[in-house]
Amino acid sequence: MAKSVLNQKKLEAIAKSAAAKGYSARTEIPDAGQPGLYLVVQPSGSMSWAFRYRHAGRPRKMTIGPFVLGEDATFTLAKAREAAQEASRIVSDGRDPAEVREEEQAQVPEPEPIKVDLVGDVLDEFVKRHVKKKNRESTQTNTISFIDKRIRPEWKDRDVRTITKRDVVKLLDDIADSGAPESAARVRAILSKFFNWAVDRDIVDASPVPKGSTAKQGASRERVLTDQEVRLVWLACEKVGWPFGPLVKLLLLTGQRRNEVAHAPRSEFELGGNNQLWTIPPERSKNGKEHLVPLTSLVVEVISGLPKIGETYLLSTTGESPISGFSRAKKAIDAEMLKIAKEEALGSILSPDDVKLEGWTLHDLRRSAASGMARLGVPVHVVEAVLNHQSGTIKGVAKIYNRYEYLDEKRQALADWAEMVQRITARDQAPV
Repeated sequence: MAKSVLNQKKLEAIAKSAAAKGYSARTEIPDAGQPGLYLVVQPSGSMSWAFRYRHAGRPRKMTIGPFVLGEDATFTLAKAREAAQEASRIVSDGRDPAEVREEEQAQVPEPEPIKVDLVGDVLDEFVKRHVKKKNRESTQTNTISFIDKRIRPEWKDRDVRTITKRDVVKLLDDIADSGAPESAARVRAILSKFFNWAVDRDIVDASPVPKGSTAKQGASRERVLTDQEVRLVWLACEKVGWPFGPLVKLLLLTGQRRNEVAHAPRSEFELGGNNQLWTIPPERSKNGKEHLVPLTSLVVEVISGLPKIGETYLLSTTGESPISGFSRAKKAIDAEMLKIAKEEALGSILSPDDVKLEGWTLHDLRRSAASGMARLGVPVHVVEAVLNHQSGTIKGVAKIYNRYEYLDEKRQALADWAEMVQRITARDQAPV
């Protein structure tokens, strides 16, 4: 092919022809503007720069690099000419430019592989070195549960350094949108501790957890079940049966936290005599203090009806571990509640298709018990004593020196509440 000085316009024409498969065989197009420089065009349409020269009396060729049009071009015409000029200078010095390049490349150290810290692996270290060393057993269990159910499935295979503020906000929004704003707030607190721990260990440069949280994520719930909802819950529990029916009944009657009930060993319960009592030890209570829960006759009745599986846990289906699978159980109870409500609507002016039930959580049972006791005139400090709230109406020095457990008052409050639940659930049908 006759030599001509290559320029941008000619290169564009060559590239267009190559893209249209205009070259049926490998073609070398010399550049008269730089001796020895060729544009090599393959039948496939790919193009590259090459430099032809003679060394030790023999013809040689060295590939300079690929050629493409546009901003992504590494070897433009100008860059290719510079490379050819440098190669020509090396030839004039009596050396082989291809060998020189190989020597230079051999001297360049291999880049160190970029270390990837997967979120799942870093979470394992966080649990091992922080969660299990800095928290009580009950807090450990709760934190690990949130990590395994809410965080790990979403990010376990991602490099922890790639998690952004937008990722965190999306995760929290998704949890809140699913009807669990309190869980979103809990996950945010865990993520804040996790990333701050990772910063301290130089695993990440900064925490992606935003300062503060949206109102939706952090808003405290005020959901209290109506009497009709309490009634439907109780009836649904009887339909669902063992083991989650009794669990939900005990949550409603005692006002205690889900895991405190679900993970309770039998050894914590005194069922004989006239003063039946449930003693939650410090390592299982949220505030780290022993908590005494008087047991009403209705609670004793529920407990007495439980099958004994294994020697350890009050509620267990295996005998080896406490019950789990709360989300699935909650859906079963919701389904029974709706079924009962629709059946009752058949005898009223309502159409079953018009029956709708508002969403609720297991934790709402605790709030409903507190609200119910308050309706019965139980003083707020007694309600707080029943719930084992760490903060309440007794504060400061008085709180430190007050060792009174309000045991009799708590027993009476829970007995009144149990009686109220029995009255509510004994109704044949809710008023329309």
